[in-house]
Amino acid sequence: MAYELYYWTGIQGRGEYVRLVLEAAGVPYRDVAREEGDGVIARVSKEAATPSFAPPFLRDGDLMVGQVAAILLYLGDKLDLAPKEPHQRLWTHQIQLTIADFILEGHDVHHPIGAGEYYENQKPESLRRAREFREERVPKFLDWFEGILARNPEGPAHLVGNRLSYADLSLFQVMDGLTYAFPKLMAGVEQRYPEITALCRSVSQHPKIAAYLASDRRLPSNESDLFRHYPELDGRP
Repeated sequence: MAYELYYWTGIQGRGEYVRLVLEAAGVPYRDVAREEGDGVIARVSKEAATPSFAPPFLRDGDLMVGQVAAILLYLGDKLDLAPKEPHQRLWTHQIQLTIADFILEGHDVHHPIGAGEYYENQKPESLRRAREFREERVPKFLDWFEGILARNPEGPAHLVGNRLSYADLSLFQVMDGLTYAFPKLMAGVEQRYPEITALCRSVSQHPKIAAYLASDRRLPSNESDLFRHYPELDGRP
């Protein structure tokens, strides 16, 4: 039976972190809202005994699980994209939760007052938030990820252990979003963060991921997504 992924149509969003895992594993799955429309998300949520607060959520037979980090914790074990050793499995989950924090901060650059308000109604606050994000938060997060890679006992090719994990896929997705939203900020990333750059290049060249990225299943980034390119938020050249 194919996995069923429920997420909004038209954007990569948080659903993309789940898609990358399913694509890397090469398992069959249905992107249900893309087949049936966004209305299916609310309909299925109302029927579920354990509904997710918000999409994405994944259905595997009778099991439904929401929240990206929880979905990836579940899939990581099933699809061999997480370490088997308990301590390392927990460490991978911790990294994923930190990635979730990073994603939220990236989103809140353009929506610092409220997610339901238009960007145009909070531009002054967004400009202030963007400056802190560029100058303080992005370096703090990327320094941490670079350090994890450099200190990995198995070598810097992966965040945990010596093979691909869901955390590697998620860091690739964050970096892709940052590069889209803040091209000026990210222009020198290869020199500043060589280990992260090498990891992202390796993920993009993974045969199944490369095929996915070249397919029409991979939607382009846009200004309705988590990471949005508003030139005024990217600072000066």
